[in-house]
Amino acid sequence: MVMSDEWRNRPRTRVVGRTVVVELHGEIDMLTAPGISDHLDSLTTAPETDMVIDLQHVEFIDCSGLSVLCRTRRRIQERDGRLTLVVTNPYIIRTLRFAGLMGAFDVVDSDPTTPT
Repeated sequence: MVMSDEWRNRPRTRVVGRTVVVELHGEIDMLTAPGISDHLDSLTTAPETDMVIDLQHVEFIDCSGLSVLCRTRRRIQERDGRLTLVVTNPYIIRTLRFAGLMGAFDVVDSDPTTPT
């Protein structure tokens, strides 16, 4: 059985305490950003919710993907929550840096909700 890209790239979501962890895969671009944005919007309606977006398995992100991250950060901050990005891919880090967004997000290299 071959898994379609749509299924493989589908966001995976879990809740740890009051933190929502969203694991994204593949590419976040003008084709996938609307669906990801809708998913993240549905998760950012509650007050004081923290979110971790795990980008460890993201291979590419364009300006529409960066826009989704910025929108999600704004929505979470408006509700007194905190957004953390998990990023290990040097390309994604470089993209965030070139866009001037490294200081806009808490960026870590491992999921802070995973027990050590």
